[in-house]
Amino acid sequence: MTYVGMPTPKETPQETMAKIAGSAKGMKVVIVGGGVSGLSAGWWLARSGAEVTVLDKGIVGWEASGRNGGGASHYQSPLFEEEQRMWPHMDALLGYPTEHQQERLVIAVSPKQLNQYHYLAKMNNDMGYRVDLLDGDQVRSMVPLAGDNCLGGMHYRFGGHANPQRSVQAYAWALQDLGGRIYQHSPVTGFETVGGKVTAVHATSGRHECDAVVVAAGPQIQALMAKLGVEVPLAAARAEMIVTEPAPMMPIGGVDGNGLYGRQTLRGNLAYGGGPHEWLETFEAGPPARPSSPLTRNLARRVAELFPKAAHLNVIRSWAGIVENTPDGRPIIDRMKDPENVTVITMSGVGFGLSPASGHAVRDLVVDGACSFTDIAKISLSRFDGIGADWREQRGWQAPKAA
Repeated sequence: MTYVGMPTPKETPQETMAKIAGSAKGMKVVIVGGGVSGLSAGWWLARSGAEVTVLDKGIVGWEASGRNGGGASHYQSPLFEEEQRMWPHMDALLGYPTEHQQERLVIAVSPKQLNQYHYLAKMNNDMGYRVDLLDGDQVRSMVPLAGDNCLGGMHYRFGGHANPQRSVQAYAWALQDLGGRIYQHSPVTGFETVGGKVTAVHATSGRHECDAVVVAAGPQIQALMAKLGVEVPLAAARAEMIVTEPAPMMPIGGVDGNGLYGRQTLRGNLAYGGGPHEWLETFEAGPPARPSSPLTRNLARRVAELFPKAAHLNVIRSWAGIVENTPDGRPIIDRMKDPENVTVITMSGVGFGLSPASGHAVRDLVVDGACSFTDIAKISLSRFDGIGADWREQRGWQAPKAA
């Protein structure tokens, strides 16, 4: 495997899997939340020999994990190089298709966007991650759906995208192949603690004994961790996406820009989302409804601006769901001191692409007590110690009041 635009890893993913095999044999781990972060953590732990149980209040991968832009190019994360090391190998390691494709393009339809992309390209190249600048004609040769309004762009020679629905299926099936158990429609109702450790998790599916717990329940993390006396500051927001009729296939299916993120599916559909996101209240059982909003019309307009030669396509589906956000917009991956066998992971809206790396980090925290491949101190929960109870109000992150 050649890593274009990235440093060559010191170890192959296959060598990593051989190294961790059996390291957690006999350990019982309960994972609360069957989104992509929880499923990846479960898969990594099962590869280590742990007995893994996943509890989800609904259907695994049914929330934002299975319906997102599918991008995997998070160069500003401490997990980035592990993300890039793992994704090209995930189909082989999982044994099921994720539809991963390498490289991405970001194209500009305004001078402001073009200036921003030039800045980002320089920043990446300075970090050693190759990005090529493109003029308008070069973009149009690579993106046949782009129009005369395209001023240029940049070509990430790293990164890529995958199919979110296929990927969460792959994680779930691979976890079950390793003996993991998945309980759907099984919301967690409480925890048993003895001597500063959680010894069992109660859910509608029954009582599940454990040696360790991973809480990866997205917007429900705050309420669940409160049951353990741990405050996790999160704010929920509505995220929306649209899907068009199929378009002619582009050479590179991952094309962002104009405030949008997304990809072209292997069938040709354009699946795109973007802000602004609406702040919402959420509840332990999840949101009572997920209605789309007038934002879908704004998304459709911006997709037509990004791809003028696809402007005639009809929008055939839309989706509105809930993503959780930390006060600084960065993930939290941390093992608690009390209860000492609980690890929490919230990815603050970037969970899908980073999932191969975040699962590895969680596995390391649960089994070894520290992350083996990067420094994750900057995404620990402790950075929010002392945050005021009114932090959402101070940022204006409040749900609209009902009329």
